[in-house]
Amino acid sequence: MGKGGMSVGEEVKDGGEENLAAWLVGVNTLKIQPFSLPPLGPHDVRVRMKAVGICGSDVHYLKTLKCADFVVEEPMVIGHECAGVIEEVGKEVKSLVPGDRVALEPGISCGRCGYCKEGWYNLCPAMKFFATPPVHGSLANQVVHPADLCFKLPDDVSLEEGAMCEPLSVAVHACRRANVGPETNVLIMGAGPMGLLVLLAARAFGAPRIVIVDVGDYRLSVAKELGADEIVKVSTNVQDVAEEVVQIHKAMGAGVDVTFDCAGFSKTMSTALSATSPGGKVCLVGMGHNEMTIPLTPAAAREVDVIGVFRYKNTWPLCIELLRSGKIDVKPLITHRFGFSQMEVEEAFETSARNGTAIKVMFNL
Repeated sequence: MGKGGMSVGEEVKDGGEENLAAWLVGVNTLKIQPFSLPPLGPHDVRVRMKAVGICGSDVHYLKTLKCADFVVEEPMVIGHECAGVIEEVGKEVKSLVPGDRVALEPGISCGRCGYCKEGWYNLCPAMKFFATPPVHGSLANQVVHPADLCFKLPDDVSLEEGAMCEPLSVAVHACRRANVGPETNVLIMGAGPMGLLVLLAARAFGAPRIVIVDVGDYRLSVAKELGADEIVKVSTNVQDVAEEVVQIHKAMGAGVDVTFDCAGFSKTMSTALSATSPGGKVCLVGMGHNEMTIPLTPAAAREVDVIGVFRYKNTWPLCIELLRSGKIDVKPLITHRFGFSQMEVEEAFETSARNGTAIKVMFNL
């Protein structure tokens, strides 16, 4: 099950204290139950969780027991956006000590395959990633994790901000993949949590003009407050793409160099491909649909590149520095907070799934 923990009933290795976790045991069913920790390896640390965010993938698993090609076939501990405090370190760990506050990178790659050796460890086929079946997640009192995937937080970066390093890492990786810089005009499809984080990351990378598009007034208003230069409200009707592209171009007032599709639907991807300037890039961040019907040939004729994004690599140090320096402020995105009781866990996931005023829902353990 990876470093996070073992199944209920296996030997407890956490100093005798009962370790509890939020288990996904069925569709729309979460239960707080005991979660046994594995032995502490020489290069591992035991971390007491303090802040855990809810991701869209967590909600997908709760509602359907699947996300993309991953299927939950047995009870699984949920959660992967997390930060906490070191409780114990393995005998070979020199970089961390008990009491250190850390943000956890949730994926353990094999380190031996071609992808890992070439630096693309996020594509490792043997990746063990928190709350990606069959690996358990981190919405628990404590987890065991490799020390080199636990990044010490400066005193002026909170544990909640540390947990936000995970979704922020996706945005940073996307901006790196698209080579966003001071001459890059950026269009963002979708003003959900990821679209808003891409907005913040693109601005930190130097993008001079950013337009963001969504179907909802509330999230567009949040985007505007967070610094979007212009916002464009669109429909869900694919027949409106051509008219909406005209509105987007007017709002941008210049060519669209890079578009980030943070929703991942046929309509949003069609708009992205149509709105992006010749020679530009479309970066697919959201994974709303596995299959799409999109105008790919016209985009190819304009040499618009389509770039995929899957998780991240080597992003935590930069994310922590962006937070420490104040170049990115993720605190306004944390709209709801809950404790770690059965009732609160259920309410938190219901709040996150409602798509109302919730942007990022955070557990404080």
